[in-house]
Amino acid sequence: MLSFHIDRQTTKQLIALNEVIAEKYAFIKLLSKEEKDNIHRYAWISMVGASTRIENAILTDSQIDWLDSVLGKDGKQTALDAHKTQIEDKLSKDKERSIEEVAGCRTVLLLIYEQAKDYLPLTEHTLRSLHHELLRHDSKIGIIKGAYKEHSNSVVEENHDTGEKKSVFKTADPGFKTEMAMKELIKWYNKAIHEEPWQIAVSAEFVYRFLAIHPFQDGNGRLGRALMLMSLLHCPNKKISEVIYYLAIDRHIEKHKEEYYIVLNQCSNGLYRDDPNEYNIEIFLKYMIKILQEAMADIDFYAKRASDFKKLPERAVKILECFKERAEEKIKTKDIIDTTKFPRRTVTTNLKILTDKKFVARYGQGAATYYQLIF
Repeated sequence: MLSFHIDRQTTKQLIALNEVIAEKYAFIKLLSKEEKDNIHRYAWISMVGASTRIENAILTDSQIDWLDSVLGKDGKQTALDAHKTQIEDKLSKDKERSIEEVAGCRTVLLLIYEQAKDYLPLTEHTLRSLHHELLRHDSKIGIIKGAYKEHSNSVVEENHDTGEKKSVFKTADPGFKTEMAMKELIKWYNKAIHEEPWQIAVSAEFVYRFLAIHPFQDGNGRLGRALMLMSLLHCPNKKISEVIYYLAIDRHIEKHKEEYYIVLNQCSNGLYRDDPNEYNIEIFLKYMIKILQEAMADIDFYAKRASDFKKLPERAVKILECFKERAEEKIKTKDIIDTTKFPRRTVTTNLKILTDKKFVARYGQGAATYYQLIF
């Protein structure tokens, strides 16, 4: 079913990855529902933050955590519109574009986490609907939501610091070529996800071919990474589909962003191919194996973090709440005293506990000392 050959070395890597997945599956089974919910929330927020920052959004995970708390209380699709003034006042109006992208990505990932199994067999309608939700809040003039592209596009790497844009590879022509390529891809996927023994390889090929087609005018990168999550949740192998729920995959793609674009180019030599057999998708598969291996370690770290949180003194928890209400702000000891009305010694003692347990970070010395939340 795959359009590429998996060599012996890659086979060994897949076997090793499956062994780690089995270990994490057994570990997760021993956790309480509260602990599992905490790890999943970290993964979800990190996925939203990383996927949008790869496309040069500028919100941090802590800011997205706060934003989610606002949107989550409302729970409606119109939540961003209803709370936009409050959100922009908090995060500043110059981040409007990033806020829109984060809100859309947040919705799409929520849908995928909750309904992935309902999206199998996959349909073009599902992809178009997810794309519409991804761009629901996009205020750019002329943006096309939920419809295939009308103009040629390409995979582009943009340098956030310099604004320089570099074409990674040319994608499928709009119109008939894109429409036929998507029909063929979806037909192939619905068969391969059930019949191919290396299901992670199916996910890699599916996402690479989607990115190579680049079927929508905008949002293909964010949607493509969301589809990687969805495809892995589709895996008939229960251990894979359950462990993926707790992985911040895009956080590690963000860490290896430059390599991500290099790999996308290497698989195609910069050109779209009508025949997927002409790609070298095994390069992308090897990259994703590395990403998934790295992401596995997060489960242990955040399980320990959840355990440490349960052991925090009551006043340390109250102080931590001050930080969560002031995402990304530099908070001084005096600010916490004014908010909590706790004695200075109580505040300093509990701040040390929070820094030792890596819930907050301390910067500066003396009167210039301040603290920030670590997500």
